[in-house]
Amino acid sequence: MSAATSLLSEDQFLCPICLDVFTDPVSTPCGHNFCKNCISEHWNIAVQCQCPICKKLFYTKPELQVNIFISEMVDRFRQSAQQRASSSRSEQQAAKPGEVPCDVCTGTKLKAVKSCLVCLVSYCENHLEPHLTASGLKRHELINPVENLEGRMCMKHNKALELFCKDDQTCVCMLCTILDHKTHNVVPLKEEYGEKKAELVKTEAEIQQMIQKRRLKIQEIKQSVKLSKENADKEIAEDVQAFTKLKESVEKYQARVITVTKEKQKRTEKQAEGFIKELEQEISELKKRSSELEKLSHSEDHFNLLQSFPSLNAAPSTKDWTEIRVYPPSYDGTIKKALAQLVERLKKMFTKAELMWVQQYAVDVTLDPDTANPKLILSDDGKQAHHVDAKKNLPDNPERFSIGACVLGKQIVSSGRIYFEVQVKGKSDWVLGVARESINRKGRITISCENGYWTVDFRNEEHFVFADSPVHLPRKSKLEKVGVFVDYEEGLVSFYDVDASALIYSYTGCSFNEKLLPFFCPCLNQGGKNSTPLIISPVHHTE
Repeated sequence: MSAATSLLSEDQFLCPICLDVFTDPVSTPCGHNFCKNCISEHWNIAVQCQCPICKKLFYTKPELQVNIFISEMVDRFRQSAQQRASSSRSEQQAAKPGEVPCDVCTGTKLKAVKSCLVCLVSYCENHLEPHLTASGLKRHELINPVENLEGRMCMKHNKALELFCKDDQTCVCMLCTILDHKTHNVVPLKEEYGEKKAELVKTEAEIQQMIQKRRLKIQEIKQSVKLSKENADKEIAEDVQAFTKLKESVEKYQARVITVTKEKQKRTEKQAEGFIKELEQEISELKKRSSELEKLSHSEDHFNLLQSFPSLNAAPSTKDWTEIRVYPPSYDGTIKKALAQLVERLKKMFTKAELMWVQQYAVDVTLDPDTANPKLILSDDGKQAHHVDAKKNLPDNPERFSIGACVLGKQIVSSGRIYFEVQVKGKSDWVLGVARESINRKGRITISCENGYWTVDFRNEEHFVFADSPVHLPRKSKLEKVGVFVDYEEGLVSFYDVDASALIYSYTGCSFNEKLLPFFCPCLNQGGKNSTPLIISPVHHTE
């Protein structure tokens, strides 16, 4: 019997009227089973006694008795269900931190599996059972377990927030629709939920599409980096090979030059040795003649002196050494000149490569009209500035230069690297560079590193920089376009002659402890002699 009971399902013991497990089950003459109270109330209300299931009509109200067999089966089923519930409860775990606990459990709180929006209670699997079986509770709306169910109640009317106001985009209760949201477009939460969920699905699809595009872009960038690295490795290998060959050639020619020079020196030494040998031989012969003469001068033999005198008194046969010289070998400096030219060409080549490198950090600099001296005229595109005698009526804001014919760029430098180019062709005086954001802009200004300026100054046909003290920069030709490069972290400001691909000057080891701004000073127009504007030029990369 126990085994048979365990095979029966709950549906076989539900009353067709109350949809709950039988209480005092009775059987009608037609063979259908109901709770005694349910079928009695049904027939009390109905005009005729009729089976709710098969519609069989009874002309007289049947006398109903509790079906002992079914009643026992129901009791056994309840006991079995309780045992299963008890077993299931023992297998369930207590709610962990972060999990929603069951509000009904006493003692150890089990993990909730559903929350009821009508009861405002969260239930574990066991305590949720009535909501799954009882007809009245089946209509309650269940959701995945959430905390703070009270937050789903209207604070003003203490009713469930089961509607959504589209006008105010907020959840409301039934009383809210009658009072505060009477004329608003209000829909059930479920309807708005469906719309919003559809939007979320659409948004999620769009986001996934964006993610995919960005992943493809990452792959594209990685591929570019890979190709760049391959090209860089190839370039480095070729450069190393070229420099190795250059080094080998230089060493080869150096050895040859040393050999030629040594050979010249050896020939000079050999010539000198020959002369010295001849001179020493003549000295030896002269010493011999001198000794014979001295001996003869002391002789008392008259005959012998007279006989020897002609041969000993005659001039000895010697070379005239008056015009003979040992001249050092001639070194015309051709090699040194060629090497000097080569070094100069290499320096230009390296500077050109350096300029190409810094140009990759080019930024689009524009002039800030709020900082311009009232006697400066700026172009509409913010790329040109020149000085005029007439002063414009402008507000004397703190950012504006009051006396100095200066203007700052809008682009702030607080990290990394920047580069920009300025055309100075046709100007007799100008100042370019960068300056600290906090520089004094009122009254006369003194340009120096100490005061927060890192610039090149061109006045009276000469170039200057102002480091610890003014430094004169000799220039072979007049500058026409100047490149300005800043490496904030390295504390470096460099200036380049763009047309000649040459370095003008570099401030190194600078301490930048605040923001920098591009600095421009077209200087006074000098009665039209210096009226040409400073022009911020687009960067055309050096090739």
